[in-house]
Amino acid sequence: MTDKTHAVDLITGHRRMRRNRKADWTRRLVRETSLTVDDLIWPVFVVPGTNIADPIAAMPGVNRMSVDRLVEAAREAAALGIPAIATFPNIEMEKRDITGSNILERENLINQATAAVKKAVPEIGVITDVALDPFTSHGHDGILRDGIIVNDETVELVARAAVIQADAGSDIIAPSEMMDGRIGAIRSALDAAGHQNVGIMSYATKFSSGHYGPYREAISTGGLLKGDKNSYYIDPANGTEAIRDAALDVEEGADMLMVKPGLPYLDIIWRMKQEFGLPVFAYQVSGEYSMVKAAAANGWIDGQRVMMEQLLCFKRAGCDGILTYFAPEVAKILSKG
Repeated sequence: MTDKTHAVDLITGHRRMRRNRKADWTRRLVRETSLTVDDLIWPVFVVPGTNIADPIAAMPGVNRMSVDRLVEAAREAAALGIPAIATFPNIEMEKRDITGSNILERENLINQATAAVKKAVPEIGVITDVALDPFTSHGHDGILRDGIIVNDETVELVARAAVIQADAGSDIIAPSEMMDGRIGAIRSALDAAGHQNVGIMSYATKFSSGHYGPYREAISTGGLLKGDKNSYYIDPANGTEAIRDAALDVEEGADMLMVKPGLPYLDIIWRMKQEFGLPVFAYQVSGEYSMVKAAAANGWIDGQRVMMEQLLCFKRAGCDGILTYFAPEVAKILSKG
């Protein structure tokens, strides 16, 4: 028999990586990471009124919805198999003040939305945030005094808000304001109120990023913001600090951890998953979403392919799930097999 050994076989020691890539069926057999509908959390924006679905210019395909339309959207999400939604309110300007006091109103917009969704679609999870930025007249996530975001007063307020949101039916409190000690304070407040089964998904590493612009348009805080958020969000240069922040949240009782934004911080996702072993989530934020949509609209990329690739990369980096505005679109694609 003629020896057909090639020089490449000698170079590689007869190991050829392409053997497992040669056909679709072999690629599927050896695929290490998969994306399913179970990985999706859908962030949604709520506005006052009825029968409103208001398109957000900076986020093509995303609407601000009144509570009644949100209920319809939640039914659609549940039918698609999406496990949970995360709600963010855009309240009237006249209800916003220096301390964000409307967050303590039991019948405020976010709590109305929670109660309506849980009544109509009890099988879907509802995740709510206690950050103050949708409620303040200055656009910051905490109470602003003399140009400083005061930590301890903010923590006291958001812990009270967490109990009220849990009373309304929130399944998971996801505090994003990045105040020191808030996870422990919220856990204690929830337990004291009898909400031992309400979880905490900590925004454990929320970076001071340039990717949030479209979100601030969606909740009408962009024009309100006085200064920046560098004194309480994490510097994008600091990975070790981010892990220390997450470690404190774990010690204080966080049930799940989140990295925000997502794609620029895949290394942080990986480190957190390896370090703590808790469920880890990424928030594919508004700027990440809008960049894909804008590039696709200009014909520069295959939008669907890039969308699916980015979500898969979150899973490969260690995510147990992703908060993404693409959730309904992706769920429909996945349902087709």
